[in-house]
Amino acid sequence: MAGPPPPHPPHAGGGTREEAGPVAVAGRLAADLLAPAAAGVDAGGVLPRGHLDALADAGLYGLTGPRSAGGLAADVATVAAVVEELAAGDLATTFVWLQHLGVVSRLAAHRPPALSDRLPDLCAGRLRAGIALLAAVRPGPPAITVRADAGDLVLDGAVPWVTGWGAVDVVLVAARDGEDVLFVLVDAVAGPTLGVARQQLVAVQASATVELRLAGHRVPAARLVHRALLAELLAGDAATLRVNGSLALGLVRRCTRLVGPSPLDEDLAAVRARLDAAGPADLPDARAQAAALAHRAAGALVVATGSRSVRAGSDAERTAREALFLLVFGSRPAIRASLLGRLGGTR
Repeated sequence: MAGPPPPHPPHAGGGTREEAGPVAVAGRLAADLLAPAAAGVDAGGVLPRGHLDALADAGLYGLTGPRSAGGLAADVATVAAVVEELAAGDLATTFVWLQHLGVVSRLAAHRPPALSDRLPDLCAGRLRAGIALLAAVRPGPPAITVRADAGDLVLDGAVPWVTGWGAVDVVLVAARDGEDVLFVLVDAVAGPTLGVARQQLVAVQASATVELRLAGHRVPAARLVHRALLAELLAGDAATLRVNGSLALGLVRRCTRLVGPSPLDEDLAAVRARLDAAGPADLPDARAQAAALAHRAAGALVVATGSRSVRAGSDAERTAREALFLLVFGSRPAIRASLLGRLGGTR
């Protein structure tokens, strides 16, 4: 297996993490950097490396990491608020960065000895990560399987949605071994046993989302982050849905700023409060409500903008496509059923 790419170098322009809390820092980055460039990023389909460097400079790559590794040890409410601020500025940048946080959290929770030295680099954004977790969140036939062989783990299968290819150094891959799921850190380097195919998306094309294909791909056994029962992962999956809901809230926030004072302001506050208060049983419906509100808010922005909204590249046109994307991103059967009911797709 090829070695990992060299870590990302230190970036100029840091210092923001000590000057303000992470939510305020995220809001400033969204307003000053992400939002002004969002139309160009969308049109070009390429995410500027400087966007992710700026998030690293601000300490946001370590948002969920422990302070002992240079992280910010933010709680769920803070993480959700940061995601909302950034998504209001540019969804593509936020989408790539958000995958990284889950890798930091898992590594911090399990601290595998052979990978402990990776955590400070992940928190600093010198090492950047993506995820391929379909085998951990879907029942039925596994997307990726794993077997042990001569001190290695051998991975086979494919995952259709891996975000940030070319901007990440490693990918946390979930793979099934019977009823167990193994989480393995894989170098993001294409080769004879690891291939990728770029996905063409209606929105966030700059996120460089690919299909990841593994065919007898060998990883040293020391790259195992942890092992868990599939049944336990599926039972606890709903509890992980809160933060993803903030992507939709970020789109609504963008719409409220562009439309001006309207009933959407109260709707945004109400849906946010429901997401914050929801337990695992209620989270799928709360997530669906957030996605439906983003869809409705984008429609309101289109109407308020008028004929300019049907020009490719307008804020309204891009936001409408992104709202469509969020109707299916990170979906689960319960979320889909709730959305169909809210949008009139079921009786």
